[in-house]
Amino acid sequence: MTSPLRRSSGIVPPGPGAGPGAVAGPASGSGTTVHFTHAARLLAREARRLGLVAPGYRCPPRVVGVQRSIRRHPTGAVVAVLVRGRPWAAVVADMIEGVVVANRLTPPVADRVRTELWAAIGHEWPADLPRVA
Repeated sequence: MTSPLRRSSGIVPPGPGAGPGAVAGPASGSGTTVHFTHAARLLAREARRLGLVAPGYRCPPRVVGVQRSIRRHPTGAVVAVLVRGRPWAAVVADMIEGVVVANRLTPPVADRVRTELWAAIGHEWPADLPRVA
């Protein structure tokens, strides 16, 4: 059960038609860390299904003033994305691009992977956020 939320935070509870399992989200249509966590798990699962290395995800980036960053390590990479104050679609785009960059993909493979990952996210887009046209 979600704890009561304050209006001053800009967060509102999901509407009556949001469906089971809906989480509270920002009124502006940007994502929350709950959305981020769900998307990170989904993208990692899909990356592995496609035979790619799934990067780790964190938020926010350690580098001040950037919206995303990537740190490589011997067994993969960590993609850091700024969530607060950004449209959810921009956050997801950065997360998907992180998979492409972490795996050093080039066209046309990179384009196919982006399409597959967007399709996976599209099936599980948070009910309380507006869809991208």
